[in-house]
Amino acid sequence: MEQLLLAYQQQDKNDIYATRTAALAGLPIYLKEDSSDIFKTCKVEMEFYEGAVALVADVDEEEVPAGVPFSPRQVFIVLEDQTRSLLSVFEEDSGNLTEYTNQLLQTLQRVFGAQSEMGLATEQLSRQLLDYEKKNFALGKGDEEVITTLQSFAKTVGELNSLHSGLANQMADSMVFPLIQFREKDLTEISTLKEIFGIATDEHEAAMVKYSRLPKKKENEKLKADMMKEVAYTRRKQHQASLQYYCALNALQYRKRVAMLEPMLGYTQAQISFFKKGLELVSKKMESFLSSVSNMTQNIQTQLEAEAEAMRMVQKELLSVEDTVYMPDKETETVNRTLIQKAGYLNIRNKTGLVTTAWDRLFFFTQGGNLMCQPRGAVAGGMVLDLDNSSVMAVECEDRRYCFQITSPSGKMLMILQAESKKEYEEWICTVNNISRQIYLTDNPEAVAIRLNQTAIQAVTPITSFEKRQEGSANPDRAKPGGVQPAGSDSQKTGAAPEPEDLIAPGTPIQFDIMLPASEFQDQNRAGGRRTNPFGETDECTAESDADSLLQQVFDVRFLGSMAVRCGNNQEVIYEAMRQVLAARAIHNIFRTTEAHLMVTSSSLRLIDPQTQVTRIGFQLKEVSQFAAHQENGRLMGFVVEGRDWSDENEEGEPSFSAFVFESNTEGEKICYTINLAKEITEAKKDPDALAQLMKNMPLTNDGKFLLLEPETGDSNSGEGQEDLESEA
Repeated sequence: MEQLLLAYQQQDKNDIYATRTAALAGLPIYLKEDSSDIFKTCKVEMEFYEGAVALVADVDEEEVPAGVPFSPRQVFIVLEDQTRSLLSVFEEDSGNLTEYTNQLLQTLQRVFGAQSEMGLATEQLSRQLLDYEKKNFALGKGDEEVITTLQSFAKTVGELNSLHSGLANQMADSMVFPLIQFREKDLTEISTLKEIFGIATDEHEAAMVKYSRLPKKKENEKLKADMMKEVAYTRRKQHQASLQYYCALNALQYRKRVAMLEPMLGYTQAQISFFKKGLELVSKKMESFLSSVSNMTQNIQTQLEAEAEAMRMVQKELLSVEDTVYMPDKETETVNRTLIQKAGYLNIRNKTGLVTTAWDRLFFFTQGGNLMCQPRGAVAGGMVLDLDNSSVMAVECEDRRYCFQITSPSGKMLMILQAESKKEYEEWICTVNNISRQIYLTDNPEAVAIRLNQTAIQAVTPITSFEKRQEGSANPDRAKPGGVQPAGSDSQKTGAAPEPEDLIAPGTPIQFDIMLPASEFQDQNRAGGRRTNPFGETDECTAESDADSLLQQVFDVRFLGSMAVRCGNNQEVIYEAMRQVLAARAIHNIFRTTEAHLMVTSSSLRLIDPQTQVTRIGFQLKEVSQFAAHQENGRLMGFVVEGRDWSDENEEGEPSFSAFVFESNTEGEKICYTINLAKEITEAKKDPDALAQLMKNMPLTNDGKFLLLEPETGDSNSGEGQEDLESEA
């Protein structure tokens, strides 16, 4: 023991292997046991086979103080007949290492992929921040500070993107690549050597099987020598392969430690470098900027809270009203008839088949002189109809309330709409009517609309009985104008377009019913009395005049209305009368008229009841001062009749003018042409030569009358009891 301790004192105290060797050598001495069977020293050429497990230390003979190998060159573990068992332990460890390495490599590749994606994402974020300015938001007021701040953030994110890209490259070089190299080089080498060792073992086993089959009785020396050589060759080959395989397994125990630590070392160093550069970037350049952005966001948040509180108060106030406010049709609402703009939801009727229709609820609004519609989900609206010179009127449609119809000037396009309340219904009709008169083009459209509609109720008050019209009027078939202007006034002499007030006095009443019901005529016949025409004409006179007339043409018409006008030598007065009559019918929901026959002769115009063939009203052709058809809607026509007003006790009487508006089944131009021809015949009667020339140029019937058009009435007598027809004006 003393020699052992003295020898240990000469060794390095920090050498753990020397300490372990001294403790192992001193243990038998301390236990007072014989250690000769445990520790044995021998030369290289000596062999010993005793013991199942042995630790063999390779040392120099001069470096063994007190017989203890403190500094061995190599240490071997020798197992008796347990090589294959130990090999299976190494192989199992190698398999587990391969599996773990693959899993670790997948995780590291995922980290590298996430970092690469982070670089791409930050690059896209930088571009997206710069695109905010290019969006041109419709509500972008006050976004200048936001745009400037986002541009600064985009620059910073771009710099961070370069850091992320550098971090990804460092991870690829120092984290992923070493582990891939370990897997492809070391683990693949182990797998290859294992296959070679297995092949050499199989060849050795096959050679031993052949050698074991050598015959005992008939030995063949040559065959025996060959088999022995083959066994020796395979043993040598197996020995060489096993040594290489075992050395690789032993070296793998050291290489795996390096392979496991090197990737994490590279990952940590890359992250530290990234954080240092990021901290330098943020601390030097971003502190003041981030502080200002934080203050700006706090101010915006304060404004948001104040706005939210104001909105909550407004919501509370709006929701505190009664439920009647939300009712669609309230009688207390007043109608604004001076609107030149309108917007809201309407139901529009669309045809889905030959006889089927569907109603769609869409948002309509007016813009200038156009009616626009914006379907659900659309960004903007599109034009539906040009409202200039269009007509609007109330209609009954499919048992629905508040329906009205808008017709284009040409009459080719017709649209039926439904409002949700009476107020909306009347305001839409008034708005379309105001727009159709092009009020919106004036300098002050609201003032013009108020002036034209200030007496709208009186101007369009319907008169449904002709007897009521006679009160206060000396001439029963004409209304007294509100203010008569001479035909040669300044407005007529100049070429400027006259104003509506110059043509028709504001507040002039309109008569919608000009014919008596057929029942009154039948009652008078039952009483045996003679029918007297209220306009001073008798059937006998008209019959005689018709017989002598050179022209007699009948047209199917519908009387729309009549009113007093201020002049009779301007077609504009007829157009204005048409506009006011149609507007009045639309406002007061008067859309039903009665069929009548307008007979044009060379001496007069007569309206005849198709059921009773009684003349309801007649005019001498010389009294018709002006006649015209509508410029856009060809089915509308009208004429102006001149009369005398003796209510002021003037012997000659003041001239008065009345306009009559009709809707025909044919073009109004044909009726106007016929009236013009009748006037030409009247003038030609004064000169026999001119009359003869006119009759020569025009075709005549068998009875000597002018042949103009085919009769339109057909079998009109078969229409007794016919219901009133709906006007399409």
